[in-house]
Amino acid sequence: MFKELKKKFLMLNLVIISVTMLAAFLTIYLITYNNTRREIDMELRKLSEFNRKPTDGFMDRPGMNLSDFAQTPPKRSVSFVVYTDSKGNKLATSSIFELEDIFYETAKNIALSKNTEKGRLKLDGTHWAYMKTTYFDGYKITFLDISESQGILTRLIYTFAAVAAVMLIVIYFISRFFANRSIEPIKEAFDKQKQFIGDASHELKTPLSVINTNVDVLLANSDDTISDQSRWLYYIKSEVERMARLTNDLLYLTQVDYSEAKMIFSEFNLSEAVESVLLTMEAMIFENNIYLDYDIEPNITIKGNSEQFKQVVMILLDNALKYTNPTGKVTMVLKKNHNNVILTVSNTGKGIPEEHLPKIFDRFYRIDKSRARNSGGYGLGLAIAKTIVQQHGGKISVKSIENELTTFTIEL
Repeated sequence: MFKELKKKFLMLNLVIISVTMLAAFLTIYLITYNNTRREIDMELRKLSEFNRKPTDGFMDRPGMNLSDFAQTPPKRSVSFVVYTDSKGNKLATSSIFELEDIFYETAKNIALSKNTEKGRLKLDGTHWAYMKTTYFDGYKITFLDISESQGILTRLIYTFAAVAAVMLIVIYFISRFFANRSIEPIKEAFDKQKQFIGDASHELKTPLSVINTNVDVLLANSDDTISDQSRWLYYIKSEVERMARLTNDLLYLTQVDYSEAKMIFSEFNLSEAVESVLLTMEAMIFENNIYLDYDIEPNITIKGNSEQFKQVVMILLDNALKYTNPTGKVTMVLKKNHNNVILTVSNTGKGIPEEHLPKIFDRFYRIDKSRARNSGGYGLGLAIAKTIVQQHGGKISVKSIENELTTFTIEL
């Protein structure tokens, strides 16, 4: 799927760039062509108005005077003039070059065959532009060599073709590089979503199997009273509660990912919120023979959601309790550092291997790949904590020294 998406991205990019380049070239070419044609027409007009003295007895015709050809010549150019009578017969030529008579005759015939005042023709490998004007009782046809201008336009086409070919090759590799860079986040998000669905299905499958098994036991002993089968009912209730917690967590994460609604924040006392969670967990910590050390700076207030932040503290303390070694220590510190509020939760124990630290906040991620249920939870707690902290404009991080200490730090 992603290969096809990358190919479509490449093709679309190349098509857009090719069309843009073609449009730019056509614009440049048309501007150059029109300017060249305008200059040729201007020079032809000047040449047509300038009359060199014709040869071949043209001056012997009645009414011809030398003053008719006494005008200031234009800039030097390769050109010649053919004079004809009204029937198109050549009467005289005017040229600084000595060309064969058949050349003049051919050029004249081509020009007269095209019933236009101006035009272009190719003769003996040379491009000529001509202008036909009425002259006494015949025609005066002025020819101008435009091979150089035509060559410029031709070279412009070849240059563009070469540049376009090179540019398309370069752009192909550049587009391929950026296509890979652009597709990578999409692929990563798709893989995470796929993993998320698979993990959620796996977690739901286990309690459903337990519920189904216990229901079968109940049905197999239909004559027993409810009190006799209460054990199976409690199992079912326990798994239903687990499913409910998982469903709520999944629903929360989904709402965070796809909801555009902004959460309403209000100012609250963070110190009191942390203390209230700590008091709730304190008895459980002491029951597990774990030493609790805390230092909470009073009257620290922030703008946010009090209940959500209590959930974050609960998640961090619960994790610390689960993974602290027997007779270990849990430490919590809340303090204000300049404009920042720092909350740290540390616990002694096995710690987290370094290779797992970058993924510890991923959904359903567990260091124990066997997904043993003796530690409880689904691997969503830290993902939820990170999401809530980010919603509050903060960041959460973790540092761990194996077999010594693990510390989670929240900075707001």
